[in-house]
Formats: sequence, structure tokens, C-alpha cells
Amino acid sequence: MAQKGVDLDEESFSCSICLDLLKDPVTIPCGHSYCMKCLQGLWDAEEKVHSCPQCRKTFTPRPVLVKNVMLAALVEQLKKTGLQAAPAGLCYAGPEDVVCDVCTGRKLKAIKSCLSCPASYCEEHLQPHLKAAALKKHKLVEPSKNLQENICSRHDEVMKMFCRTDQKSICYLCPVDEHRGHDTVSAAAERTEKQRELEESQQQIQQRIQDREKEVKLLQQEVESLKASNWSYLLPPSGPR
Repeated sequence: MAQKGVDLDEESFSCSICLDLLKDPVTIPCGHSYCMKCLQGLWDAEEKVHSCPQCRKTFTPRPVLVKNVMLAALVEQLKKTGLQAAPAGLCYAGPEDVVCDVCTGRKLKAIKSCLSCPASYCEEHLQPHLKAAALKKHKLVEPSKNLQENICSRHDEVMKMFCRTDQKSICYLCPVDEHRGHDTVSAAAERTEKQRELEESQQQIQQRIQDREKEVKLLQQEVESLKASNWSYLLPPSGPR
């Protein structure tokens, strides 16, 4: 009878520090494995206590890192049978990245966030938003971890308007009740106005700088003129004695 194969995925053979396939894998006393360079770099940055990044178990003294030959051979064999790093153009999400909300298992890095959904998508899962007519109308922005901040907590709608009376972002339903009678505009119009005000302010500041430079230059000229006048006063009169 044929032996049933073991179902293994790339995450099982990835370093939790660099999030890539293990390179020169080392296994520490607690049983967790990492790339040798990754763990060396992490421990070199620690002063006294050396711990496992996953289970946080500490080791004293610092364990000597030795390449796990069997694990390294297994990773190489799995590479040959189809287990590879992410294809070009696809990047796995790191600790500081925004992750794709659709990916299962090890998540890819999101390249766009949708305010209408709201969710974040990697290149592959973003495609419906670029192709489907209904989804093309959604508002795509740079990847953001704080999408919920763009959703009205009262009406659960995207905040696409701005209340100038209360100086806060609101959704299109807010002017019906809480912000009734307030001075409201679209968020885009408010951004345009703020940008115009900022440009005007920058121009005024630049003009003031230029005026001050002119004043300083005039003062310097006056100082030089006074110096020249004082020197001419101190010099003896010319002509026959």
C-alpha cells in the first residue's frame, strides 16, 4: 500500500525573522529554527539575555549555533519539488507591512486598501477591483492599517464628507441628524481648500523671508557706508601744508 504523503506548506519551513525560506537553518534548544544569519544578528543586538523570538525562552549562556544539516537538506529537496519563495512581484508581509485580508495561510503584502469594502489587497486579490465594473467605483488608497478610522462609527459608512462646523470627517448620512444645518462639504473639496490655504501660507512665508533678506542687505549696506564715512573722517586732510 502506498504511503500517504505529508502535506507541508512553505510557512513550515520559513524563518519567522525574515519571513523567507530557511537559509543555513539552525535549531535552538527550545526546538524553533531560524536562518543562522537572522538569529545571529538578533542575538548580537541583545546585550545579556538571549531568547527565542517565538516562545521567548531565554538561554544562558548563549547557545552555539550549528547548522541543522538534515533540515537544510529537507528545505533544498522541497525547493526542487516545487516549494519556492514568493514569485517575483509578490512579497510576503513583514511585521510592519499591511497584510492582504483575502490571502489564506501566509499572507502577502497589500499594495492597496479599499475604503469602500473596507479591506486591503495584494496584487492578485486586487484584480477584481481593477476589472469588475461595480468594484471600479470603489475608493482605493495606499495600504493602511487604520481603515476603520475612515468608517463612520454611527452609520457604518465611509466618511467622504467633512463638517467645517465641527472640523471632523463625516459620512453622507451625518448631515441628516447629528450634523443637521452644519457647514458640510465633500472630503475632496475640503482637501483642495486645505491645499490651497497651505500653498498661500507657504507663499506668504516665502515673501516674508525675501523681505527680511532685503532688509538685512540694506542694513549691511548702511553699516558699510557708516564704516567708510568714519574712516574718511579719521584720515588727515590732503593738500599742501
